Amino acid sequence: MNIDRTVFAIAGIMILASLALGLLVHPYWFAFTAFVGLNMFQAAFTGFCPLAMILKKLGLKSGEAFK
Repeated sequence: MNIDRTVFAIAGIMILASLALGLLVHPYWFAFTAFVGLNMFQAAFTGFCPLAMILKKLGLKSGEAFK
């Protein structure tokens, strides 16, 4: 897997987990869902993604979105 696919997979897991926690534990968990969504939105325009930087340092191959 390259960095792009890994970022999307982890973001999807975080969104689904925070949605479940928001429904089952406390509604404040929906704020984490919003945080992940806003981070993905800004990364689409700026190309800046902290997770992508970490994954690059760990040795994953670059994809088209995050170089």
